[in-house]
Amino acid sequence: MGEKMQAAPKSPRALALELLRDWAEKGQYPNIALDHALKRNALGGPDRALLTTLVYGVIERALTLDAIIDTLADREIEPAVRDILRLGIYQMRYLDRIPAHAAVNETVALAPRRVRGFVNAILRSYGRRAAEFVFAAPADAASMSVAYSVSEPICAAFIEAFGLERASSILAAFGKNPPLNLRVNTLRVSREDYLARLAEAEIEASPCGVHSGIRLAGSMNPTELPGFSAGDCFVQDEASQRCVAALGAQAGELVLDLCACPGAKSFGAAIDMENCGRVISADLHENKLSLIAAGAERLGISIIETAARDARLPVGELVGRADRVICDVPCSGLGVLGKKPDLRYKSIDAVGRLPAIQAAILETAAGYVRAGGRLVYSTCTLLPAENAGVTGPFLAAHPEFTVIEERTLAPDTDGTDGFYYCAMERR
Repeated sequence: MGEKMQAAPKSPRALALELLRDWAEKGQYPNIALDHALKRNALGGPDRALLTTLVYGVIERALTLDAIIDTLADREIEPAVRDILRLGIYQMRYLDRIPAHAAVNETVALAPRRVRGFVNAILRSYGRRAAEFVFAAPADAASMSVAYSVSEPICAAFIEAFGLERASSILAAFGKNPPLNLRVNTLRVSREDYLARLAEAEIEASPCGVHSGIRLAGSMNPTELPGFSAGDCFVQDEASQRCVAALGAQAGELVLDLCACPGAKSFGAAIDMENCGRVISADLHENKLSLIAAGAERLGISIIETAARDARLPVGELVGRADRVICDVPCSGLGVLGKKPDLRYKSIDAVGRLPAIQAAILETAAGYVRAGGRLVYSTCTLLPAENAGVTGPFLAAHPEFTVIEERTLAPDTDGTDGFYYCAMERR
């Protein structure tokens, strides 16, 4: 019997189209689906990069792309064909390194025969009229939604919180490639030595505003960084690093991280403690705790223990015992739209229910803090209702806590994720 013929490997564009359909039709998380696709398909470095760029890029720009498509088309477009057009126009509009003719030809080849003529006509029409699609400064939530590809309700919430001009500035910043920030594991290597190793590997990097933080000049797969697998560094945005610095963990202390997954704040606290003391990293989702355990092992941290807990429910044996407590509470995530593009279209209805959950976690967290100890509340959102809207009433009800540092960081002013933290000390 002859050998079975193996199917030709799928191109990055064909894989991207499959993942985009799964996102649009089934609501799959793009980061998880992309990770599975990369593991299933043997793609070289450039093809892996292209697949990642196409999936995240099309999702990030979906509403802008749809506005262009609806202007060019003179008929209703079925969802599967819209996905193809989004993919093609995204390449033509946002990827300078791909020639327009290649983007058109490769995209048309993905279309079913019955619509190839239509897809070809739309893409070539965009090629001729591309200069027409320049979006003016947004005047309201509707025009802001098209310009920055963020749902209209989210745009309205940002306008209400910050005003039109500042909301536009923040959302525009989310459209830029976010920097990759690292925290150096100073249990193993100094920041200066690690920067020297990056320079030797011809990777441009510089110190960021936190004592062991580094900002890379370009994007890359962090697992390919020198010493990453050996635990010399881990990925953590500068805003999150500043939050850990505000916690101020010291060697020998008991630290509680109540909403810990995936673990970066626990790792940072343990490093600040020189791996001496005790860090209890708890999370509601038990299946995620293995991420913390694996990360701690890679970094050579031995003082972290994990626990599956609802952060709203107090653990009696820990009440009044902790030196430091951090609660990075579940939030809307509307400060990380630059890194999680699918959040641009999430329902904002749930935001109304979050402050009650956040306040309950903060109340429980406060009970663990000993006299003279420190409590840090944080979120990765910019909406005031989830930030000062939670800590303000808490502080009014708890005069025994005093604010020692409170900050809201944003991509347009600080070059970080949108992030809020409030560090408080118990008298």
